[in-house]
Amino acid sequence: MLPIGFFFFLAVATGNKIRNGRKMSDEEDLEDYDIEEDEAEEEKEDKEAEEVEEKEGEEAEEIIPNPLTEEIMKEGLSLLCKTGNGLSHAYVKLEAKDKELTDIFLLSSYIHLRYVDLSGNRLMSLTPLNNLTHLLWLKVDYNRLLSAQMSELPYLQIASFAYNQIYDTEGISHPRLCNLDLKGNKLKKITGLDSPKLANLHTLELRGNQLDSTLGLQLPKLKNLYLAQNQLKEIEGLEGLSQLTTLHLRDNQIHSLKGFSGEMKSLQYLNLRGNAVADLSELSKLKELTRLRALVMLENPCTDDTDYRQEVLIQLPQLERLDKEFFEEEERAEADEIRRRLKEEQEQEMEQDMDLYQDKEDGEENL
Repeated sequence: MLPIGFFFFLAVATGNKIRNGRKMSDEEDLEDYDIEEDEAEEEKEDKEAEEVEEKEGEEAEEIIPNPLTEEIMKEGLSLLCKTGNGLSHAYVKLEAKDKELTDIFLLSSYIHLRYVDLSGNRLMSLTPLNNLTHLLWLKVDYNRLLSAQMSELPYLQIASFAYNQIYDTEGISHPRLCNLDLKGNKLKKITGLDSPKLANLHTLELRGNQLDSTLGLQLPKLKNLYLAQNQLKEIEGLEGLSQLTTLHLRDNQIHSLKGFSGEMKSLQYLNLRGNAVADLSELSKLKELTRLRALVMLENPCTDDTDYRQEVLIQLPQLERLDKEFFEEEERAEADEIRRRLKEEQEQEMEQDMDLYQDKEDGEENL
């Protein structure tokens, strides 16, 4: 039996919020979403990225073999629980962070482990973890991994491989995995991330890589996708993400908003801060996102327009807030009036065009 504390921990780690003992809905989650907190988190990640660069410089030194030992295991083991058959007990949690470990072969015999944190070491292989078939939670940030490939772990739900040197997304196949963190690696394209292998994945973190395309995401249950700080110029191949609620694209090179589809019917929060959108007319391509409630466009050239907020609201009346501010009722009323006048003008132009066409037809008949 899993400890009660695990379920609360799992909910927090996967981005789910709990209020009065129940899981919050997407609408409540959006209401509580704080853009300033999001920015603070990004500043923290910027600092982490700088630390990674410093560590990479240090790791140019020759690595001295430093295997995991029984002594380190004794220091890091905790959380005594019953084993699967319920007849014996074993420690199921291991924390061995910042030990400069290069070899974790010893772990292959600790088959009852459920939570493992090996962050801040010098690991290049996770092969011994393939034996840990009861593993639920894995964190191996800040190592020297070139791949996240492992044998299928049937119960793994949360896995973080952040700030390694991983260059592809092949070999990640865990049926219960719901939260996958690959930020700060060397990824240039997305391959192998599809529904049969990752049927329950709902949060995917890919910030700070070298991606130049959003193709390759065949994950219909995905709810949260973080693609900030890559090299993206356009959006493509996301039409199948019908359950996506949060899309984070900050600090890329996106200039066109082509690629958003009405099939992305659940999208509520879209962050495009720090991109290259110059023309406000591009926002018309977001009209089909009928549930979009929060949009961040700061640090795009189009935000220099004098009537920026008004133009956005005219084109996207479903929005509740733009950048850091909610729309006021006065702004909505003014946008509604402008929209009404534009519609009347369009109807008048159509009537005039029809009259001209009819006059032309009548003239030809008289001839």
